[in-house]
Amino acid sequence: MIRHIAFERLHNFRDLGGYRTRDGRTVRWQRLYRSDSLAKLAGPDAAGDRHRFRELGVRTVIDLRYPWEIEAKGRIPHSDDVTYLNLSVEHRPYDQAEIDPELDPWRYLADRFAEVALDGAVELRAALEVIAGSDDPQVFHCASGKDRTGLLAALVLALLGVGEDEIAADFALTELATERLVADWKAANPDRVLRWPAYGRAPEEVIRLFLADLAATYGSVHAYATGHLGVDEELIARLRDRLLEPETA
Repeated sequence: MIRHIAFERLHNFRDLGGYRTRDGRTVRWQRLYRSDSLAKLAGPDAAGDRHRFRELGVRTVIDLRYPWEIEAKGRIPHSDDVTYLNLSVEHRPYDQAEIDPELDPWRYLADRFAEVALDGAVELRAALEVIAGSDDPQVFHCASGKDRTGLLAALVLALLGVGEDEIAADFALTELATERLVADWKAANPDRVLRWPAYGRAPEEVIRLFLADLAATYGSVHAYATGHLGVDEELIARLRDRLLEPETA
């Protein structure tokens, strides 16, 4: 199976299937995708990408961006076949292009992830409920498919029972798109200087720090989900039933 789905305008669209869980099961392919902004599917020059997207049979799109980002950059083109939801998980905006180059970039990002995990409980729980609620293919995305998307992907995989090494490896796959994400930013901001040299980066260390912070604060990702997000065991069971291959005898 193919993890990275090739598009012309999307740089970070990939399948979350194939990862093994601690109890020996496997995440199903072609059920849950993660991506950079699907607003890139709009416009006459994106017809090929829209056709490729339709071939995937996606029926639900979860947009994790701020409403003001959607107002400025647009959203996936409307389709009667696709349910679109905006669940803005981040509540404290910051400009990554202006991060102080002297800061520890990975600790800084992990701290921003912790803020999202704290502030975005309602939206993160809603996203998990949507993901657990249908067998049709779904996708969630933010702007670059890196931070907000990476956080939700880590939560989903952890609740499915995927180990930290696999979660970290999945997070770091965004590094393959970094050069194009930087190029997109420069094209969209010709009058600005990109101050932060780590823009578009997603090394494993960021998500490992975040997962360690959750464990230190709540005990585990599972305890965070049940305690802070208010996720119950029935929802986690539905998530596993929907996204994991059936157990073999």
